[in-house]
Amino acid sequence: MQDEPTVTELIKAVADFLRNEIVPEIKGHNAFKLRVGINALDLVTRQLTLAQESDAAEAARLKQLLGIDGALIDLNRALSAKIAAGEVDLQTPGLAEHLWQTTMDKLAVDQPNYASYKRELGNK
Repeated sequence: MQDEPTVTELIKAVADFLRNEIVPEIKGHNAFKLRVGINALDLVTRQLTLAQESDAAEAARLKQLLGIDGALIDLNRALSAKIAAGEVDLQTPGLAEHLWQTTMDKLAVDQPNYASYKRELGNK
């Protein structure tokens, strides 16, 4: 049984503390380095929260596209090999949608404040 708080909650609490209590007290290059550290903690929080579900969805799409089973890394390698060999391209049913959804899922974790990502979310 896991006790509270969760790992995600702990990381978020540390990031929030640093952002709200320490950042206003730090100046210059150390303030920049502190913001880099906070951004890293925020990224880890998003990875813990979002990555497992998006990785599972990516693997399911790849299995359907490729007609094979395997680990996500192996499925991505197989898709890359098929693209490089000219066996699949953007005319292949489902490929463009898969690539777009994978990109959006990765941006949700890595760059959720990226202007183009936010604009695309608004277009849905």
